[in-house]
Parts: sequence; structure tokens; C-alpha cells
Amino acid sequence: MYKDKKILGVITARGGSKGIPRKNIKDLAGKPLIAYTVEAAKQSKYLTRCIVSTDDQEIADVSKQYGANIPFMRPEELAQDQSTSMEVVQHVLKDIGEEYDYLMILQPTSPLRAAEDIDGCIIKAVDTDADSVMSMKELDDFSAKKLKRIDNDEIVPWLEDEGKESSRRQDLDQVYKRNCAIYLTKTELIKKGDLFGKVSRPYIMPEDRSIDINQLVDFNLAEFYLKNK
Repeated sequence: MYKDKKILGVITARGGSKGIPRKNIKDLAGKPLIAYTVEAAKQSKYLTRCIVSTDDQEIADVSKQYGANIPFMRPEELAQDQSTSMEVVQHVLKDIGEEYDYLMILQPTSPLRAAEDIDGCIIKAVDTDADSVMSMKELDDFSAKKLKRIDNDEIVPWLEDEGKESSRRQDLDQVYKRNCAIYLTKTELIKKGDLFGKVSRPYIMPEDRSIDINQLVDFNLAEFYLKNK
């Protein structure tokens, strides 16, 4: 709890994974992938409670070995390829039996996210009364001006004419994207199906904590970072 605000963390971990089979419990540098998120949540000073939402008994058992709380299993209909995180956390809020001010979605696919990142998002949300706070990373050397299309085997600008030379890096605006590590939103908005609200604020994380594992190459990169801290 931070400044009397109750924060519920939800680690979303369904059993089906087509890109990397059994991804959420695959060994990563000596521990199952989901263990890193469970441990970061447990180390948080400000999460009031954190649970794992899963439909898979093996994921539940592995999570419990690392101290996770699993008050109920996720219904099968919310563990399909087309199921959304919003549907999952709305189900959690309905069944949890407690009221919370904010809900934080923590995906196991961000194993390098730290407890300080979790708490940093909570502090920013509460201190600024933000509707939501999202973890983000800076995109290095990226700009819409640099985006291109290929038309009839010719390189053409995506948005505008770039002129006779490429844009200089120092002239470009800084661009950011959500890194999928932390989504923190007021529960009143989650209940309405709104993840962002009117005022959504950024929490910037460095590249080496922003790995989002979707492919085997991401898994290998995360393992490299963990082994070379």
C-alpha cells in the first residue's frame, strides 16, 4: 500500500503458447520464466496483494513454489488465443472479493522488470492522481520520418518526402513505446473496459530491463542479460 491506496497486482499466465511452447515455465538462466515476475512482485514495497491468473495447473504449481498466491484458477473460456488481458483482469476483480484503487498487470514475458519499477509506477500514479501509468522505453534512432515503404521495388517515404538526404539523428524527436512490463490502471476504469483513461503517464525503463519475450531470440537475449549482470 502507498499513501493508503490499495494496489492489486495480477500476473497473467495462460498455459497455451505457440511461439515458445510452455513459455511461462521454460527455464531461463536457472529459473522458470514466471519466477522472475513473482519474485519482483514479492519484493515490491507498495503492492498490497499480487496473484497469478492462470488456467494451467503446472504453471500454478510452479508459481506456488516461488511464493505466488493463486486464489482461483482462470476459466478455460478466458484462456483462448482471442482472450484479452482486459477480460482476464475484469474476471479477477469480480472474483477477488476485495476492493482496490489500482490494478497492475504484470506479464511473465518481462523477466528483467524490477521491484523498483513496480514501485516507481505506483508512486507516480498515486502522487499525480493519474488514471494509468505505463512502463515505456525510448526507441533509439527512430522517427516517423525514417519510415519507408517499398513500392514496385523502390524505396519511398512512408509519411513525407525526406528530401535529398536522411534525417540527422540529433534533429529527431525522442520517440517511446510501451515495453509491456507494467500496466497500472485505476480499477474503476478497468471495470469499464478502459486500460488507459484520460491521463496516462509514462514510467521510462532502460533497454536492459525492457525485454519482452515473444520469440526465442528474445528469450536468448534475456538470458544473456541475466547471466552478464
